[in-house]
Amino acid sequence: MACDFDRIIERRDTDSIKWNQDVVEVLFNNRDAIPMWVADMDFEIAKPIQDAISKRAQHPVYGYATPGSSVIEAIVDRMKRLYGWEIRPEWIVFTPGVVPALYAAVRAYTHPGDGVVMQSPVYYPFWSAIRDNGCIPLDNELVLKDKHYEIDFDDLEYRFQNSPFTGIVPQSARAKMMILCSPHNPGGRVWTSQELERIGEICLKNNAIMVSDEIHCDLIFKGHTHTPFAAISREFEDNSVVLVSPSKTFNLAGLGTSVAIIPDPGLKKAFTNQTNGIMPMANPFGLAALEAAYRYGDEWLEELMAYLEKSLDFLMAYFAQRIPDITPIRPEGTYLVWLDCSRLGMDDETLKRFFMEKCGLGLDNGPIFGPSGSGFQRINIACPRSRLEQALEGIEKAIKDL
Repeated sequence: MACDFDRIIERRDTDSIKWNQDVVEVLFNNRDAIPMWVADMDFEIAKPIQDAISKRAQHPVYGYATPGSSVIEAIVDRMKRLYGWEIRPEWIVFTPGVVPALYAAVRAYTHPGDGVVMQSPVYYPFWSAIRDNGCIPLDNELVLKDKHYEIDFDDLEYRFQNSPFTGIVPQSARAKMMILCSPHNPGGRVWTSQELERIGEICLKNNAIMVSDEIHCDLIFKGHTHTPFAAISREFEDNSVVLVSPSKTFNLAGLGTSVAIIPDPGLKKAFTNQTNGIMPMANPFGLAALEAAYRYGDEWLEELMAYLEKSLDFLMAYFAQRIPDITPIRPEGTYLVWLDCSRLGMDDETLKRFFMEKCGLGLDNGPIFGPSGSGFQRINIACPRSRLEQALEGIEKAIKDL
């Protein structure tokens, strides 16, 4: 199954949001910037997935689709085989993506004015899903210590117990839920089972529902282990919604097929009440791709992670030896690297323009992940190593020219 991850695949003129030069020009004011922002990969997908999509495409009817028992079984089997979590078919709800599922969850489990706890810097749709539904983000800001993010558990307790509004008398924040990013994006942390247990106990004590975004759960580097939040205990299982998808792992984001796993019937009903008539039905190509990925994609995934680990080693060494003014936070999972650029001494707008105009790169600007993202940039390393090297050389040259 060996995949040539070094092969450059031309993605322009394929309706790719990442490589559309008009989009790149609007976002980065540089039509020729190398796009390394949005979290999809520049690699060819696994051959079994290509074959499954091709086979489905050969059938001449593309009517309404519904997940069959074989697709459901592939999800159930994968959760048990990889994570030891035994889920039931009736817990599974298909969604067109994790972001729509986040929006549906906020609508299902909160009311306008409620607080929703999250941990910044964090994937920016967390902020919009909360605010767009009239709720208040309660930010348990992560602590960066020795190039490693940690959770301030005292502050986490405080977020549930106190209002975000200042005043003489603290008011209840009415925190009804927490959205967890596991593994964390952009910090790259793979939370330990002990950390997840402490988070879960705090949620239970405060009667808050947990929504755990685990879309990057398969992209774990050696020495780390992903634990599904709901797999820790029956109490956590009954109080949680777990969001997963093959989209990041197997580069299938454009097929719009993700899964919410909701064990509690009441929570599931509340969730589906928010999706009915709004979210589209599953599409046949996404279903075919999901099943093939979960059944036959592990060999490709193993090769991918080996390649990404070498790319990560290359990046870490390059910054240490040739660009010491920028400190990358080594991720334990995901193919996204969080770059601490604070030593460059630039404000956020200047830093953004520096990467766009001087480095020729389209990266994700740190502040969109929250105030604690100030001074940071996020880079996507899921590309051929020659392109990664080109990007790093551009940063090195631009800094030398300062």
